[in-house]
Amino acid sequence: MPTSPVIDAWHHLVQHRDMAALQVLLADDVVFHGPVVHTPQRGKDVTTQCLTVAVHVPNNASSRSDQQIIGSHAAVLEFSTTSDGIDVSGIDLTRWNDASQITDFKGMVRPLKAVNMPHQQMGALLDRLKQGQAQQLQLQRQQQ
Repeated sequence: MPTSPVIDAWHHLVQHRDMAALQVLLADDVVFHGPVVHTPQRGKDVTTQCLTVAVHVPNNASSRSDQQIIGSHAAVLEFSTTSDGIDVSGIDLTRWNDASQITDFKGMVRPLKAVNMPHQQMGALLDRLKQGQAQQLQLQRQQQ
């Protein structure tokens, strides 16, 4: 099966939930297109937040990579999982540059229940991330 260093790094990141790896894997000007966020999200910081949530929400023991089609600078990765009794299937369309950094990431899931359920879970996780960032900022200010 054809592979690429970018996709190998992505699979490792997902399997080990190694979100720090995104700092190397994502281009600074990466664009994220998600099923929950209806406008493209531009930049490494916001894409890191979106992908952190996306990797943690549906990623469980039933998660599996079903199929992948890999080209020289793009890949389509099909995955499936079961979450809260709902069978979820999805596709990640990933594009990268010559420096092997992801420049565009588009995630799609089905059925509609699979979009709505993670939407709520992702919202809660994003809120927790934002609260954690606010607490970190507050601690930094107190230390100055």
